Amino acid sequence: MDTDALTADLLQDLRATRPYPALSLTMPTHRRAPDNAQDAVRLRNLVAEASSRLEADPDVTREVRTAVREQLDRAVAEVDPRRALDALVVFATADDYQIWQVPRTAPQRVVLSDTYLTRNLVAAKAQARPFWALTVSGHHATLWSGTTEAVHQEKRPGLPLTAPHEPPNPQREERIGDTPSIFSNEDTRHFLRTVNEHLRTLLATEPRPLYLVGLAPALSLLDEVGEASRSAVGRVTKGAPADSTPAELLKELRPALDSHRERTVEEIEARLDAARGSRTFAGGLDEVWAAVREGRAGLVAVEEHFQRTVEVSDGHLKPVDPAAARDTTGQVREDIVDELVEAALDSGADVVFLADDALSSHGRIAAALRY
Repeated sequence: MDTDALTADLLQDLRATRPYPALSLTMPTHRRAPDNAQDAVRLRNLVAEASSRLEADPDVTREVRTAVREQLDRAVAEVDPRRALDALVVFATADDYQIWQVPRTAPQRVVLSDTYLTRNLVAAKAQARPFWALTVSGHHATLWSGTTEAVHQEKRPGLPLTAPHEPPNPQREERIGDTPSIFSNEDTRHFLRTVNEHLRTLLATEPRPLYLVGLAPALSLLDEVGEASRSAVGRVTKGAPADSTPAELLKELRPALDSHRERTVEEIEARLDAARGSRTFAGGLDEVWAAVREGRAGLVAVEEHFQRTVEVSDGHLKPVDPAAARDTTGQVREDIVDELVEAALDSGADVVFLADDALSSHGRIAAALRY
């Protein structure tokens, strides 16, 4: 699965307590040759490490060990190197397995616990800046889920939706003369009210930035009959055929996506400046980590490719060489940035990823504090 599929309900399920051992396997991968040739070898080595860990664990019976290993083997056989992104995450128990292709690098590790390790998925999804797009006309509405790299059609309660009556001649949609416009038709108003209600429910349960695509009369009427569409961060006033391909839609959305990103960066910079002025600012990994743990961070900004391996000592973070990440003290954290991002999101903080070097004067990461 891709991290775009990581809904709030699915994340809650992944975090649920499971019979020990719940196996989490993570590793960096490569999108292209020749670097991706090493991925298969790395995966085999990790599977061997997982088998050794299971074999050596006195709390794992032979029956359970065999079942987990069978699920892991099934997962590995299903991994498609052609879909590789920047990391691979595999979950396995005695009863099931899941495979995730992640567009953010993750450390190489094997974890046995009573829950799955989700921090890499959460951080990757936050970095990908997922959004909703709604293509709408007077008789059809289609929901799309997307990131900056790809979009795909999505099914949610009530969406996609097609009006029950036969669609009119498209050429009539823009007429305003003697022939009545479809957008003055009460059936069309009722249809768009229904669309807006489904959209409102979606945004309440799975909030993301919303983009609207459609002819100006359709978008105007959608705003008129309900409130949900008014929260859209971007609009593309162009007809959106029901058979639009994902590539075509993403191309049409690109200017709106870029514009929203630029506005977001400006807003983040303004919030951080205000925080510095009011002395509610934290800069650098150690300060931000402490603020997140205390629940004081309202906004966390981090550079897109910032990763750090650290040792936790007396509640503070000390950067260490990644080679030390295999120590057995439990104090070395290989993916502290992803762990911090997950904790910040769990506490209700906003998390944004900025371009590399945007926070170079603040240790690559900064936060605006609630108090």
